[in-house]
Amino acid sequence: MSSDYWDQLQSTALLGTDRRPLPEPDGPPALQAAAAGVDRTDPATALLELAALTAVRRRAGLLPLPAPAPEPPAGDDERPELPAAAARRLAVLLAGRAAGTTTQPNLAELLPQWLSLARERGYRPPAAQVPALLEAARARGELRGDAVALAGPLGRWLAERNPQWRYVLRTAGAEGPTGTDLVWQQGLFAERVTHLTRVRRRDPAAALALLAGTWPSERAEDRLLFLDALQEGLSPADEPFLEAALTDRSRNVRATAAELLSTLPGSALGRRMAERAQAAVRLVDGVLLVTPPTACDAAMQHDGIPPKSPTGRGEQAWWLGEVLAATPLSCWTHSFGLPPGRLLALPVADARTQVGAHAGPAADGGPWRDELHEAWARAAVRQGDASWARALLGPPPRRAGSPAVAGAPARLLAVLPPPERALWTAAFLRTHGPGDAFQLLGACATPWTPPLSTAVVAALERAATAGSYPWNHSGVLGLTERSLAPATAPAVAALAADAAPDTAWAETFARLAGTLRFRAEMLAELTGEEI
Repeated sequence: MSSDYWDQLQSTALLGTDRRPLPEPDGPPALQAAAAGVDRTDPATALLELAALTAVRRRAGLLPLPAPAPEPPAGDDERPELPAAAARRLAVLLAGRAAGTTTQPNLAELLPQWLSLARERGYRPPAAQVPALLEAARARGELRGDAVALAGPLGRWLAERNPQWRYVLRTAGAEGPTGTDLVWQQGLFAERVTHLTRVRRRDPAAALALLAGTWPSERAEDRLLFLDALQEGLSPADEPFLEAALTDRSRNVRATAAELLSTLPGSALGRRMAERAQAAVRLVDGVLLVTPPTACDAAMQHDGIPPKSPTGRGEQAWWLGEVLAATPLSCWTHSFGLPPGRLLALPVADARTQVGAHAGPAADGGPWRDELHEAWARAAVRQGDASWARALLGPPPRRAGSPAVAGAPARLLAVLPPPERALWTAAFLRTHGPGDAFQLLGACATPWTPPLSTAVVAALERAATAGSYPWNHSGVLGLTERSLAPATAPAVAALAADAAPDTAWAETFARLAGTLRFRAEMLAELTGEEI
């Protein structure tokens, strides 16, 4: 039966069998015989039967299409495959089988740690686990950098064939010649920030050129966070771009540009701020005399100082604090010839009340002393000056309720080298509860050192003995699960055994001990070290 016969059947169906008779079949004799056997008493039914016969013939007679060209395979990956035990551990972490139970580790919290270490060790996952890895990273943006790097060429190959994994092609660290263009031109905002940060780490000049190329078309809120990415690798080469950003239409962008310029040694803004600061603070007869600014002129506003405090602070105190925080700390040590510790110990007085009077050592400066020290603390954090941060922190308070450290202690602590941070925080914990140390612990490098880990365990033991509840320390306990040295597992298990059975603390310590053992096994599988 030819295609003409099929067309005739269609025409008959459209016009109706009462207006057009059924066409006579053609084709091979066997098919004609089959068509001849159709009962034509009811023309409509016969039309359908003939159409069925014709459709079967048409389909049976189709020739196969040419086979598509085979897909090119994924690129070679020369990295060693994960050890078998580590691959099994990854399967558990991706499945999250223990999550949600009361005594087992929170696997979602441990997966980032595992991915980071596996990437650092240069492994690749088994091919069968790459889809689950990409799916986990699709749901959790913080995993993407490590997950994409681990997935390697196979992950990119899969992403080109699955629209749900297209983020791989936009994630910084993805291999391939078009990765950079795709991330910056098509990426989501968070992906673009991450990409700019990584390019900046590798090639500061290239990152600056990348940002400068799209700067005029970026939204103000985006420009603000892109500008933050320039903190890493900041150099005099960035100064012209940042000086131009001081005239940006966004107040927050102007303030961020000014803050970055204030951290750049030898910047023109730093020199301008130093001139204002030296006019506001003088050393006379061993006393720091403070003369706060009386107005916020156009030049100060151009340098990023808003005329009004966003927190309702007094105008003169606000202006003074902004000027001092943006002044290079070397200005004070060079001008006054004293180290940070000696400068912080000097009495402070209001210069306006000292006119005609001897500014003796009894001067305490009222609020200006706090303003001065607070601004110096902000400058120490901005400029990453460990000597000033160390002097401002002083020794750890020996008891709760001691005078507060100027500035944010955790931010000052982050300026110090990691071993020094751990020692300072461990000493703090000996006389304070774990809740008091939450931010300090967050500033310490992980995993925590053995002395710091021991101090944390001792602080948790004191909290349990004092009758507090675990949920009062949930933030610290979450940090502890991820950061405590795994070697402390036996000490924590002993606390669980000593706690009253079926209590919240017994359950908390048991869970923590289990998490530490899990982490110890996890690290041993990737490093090959004995537990």
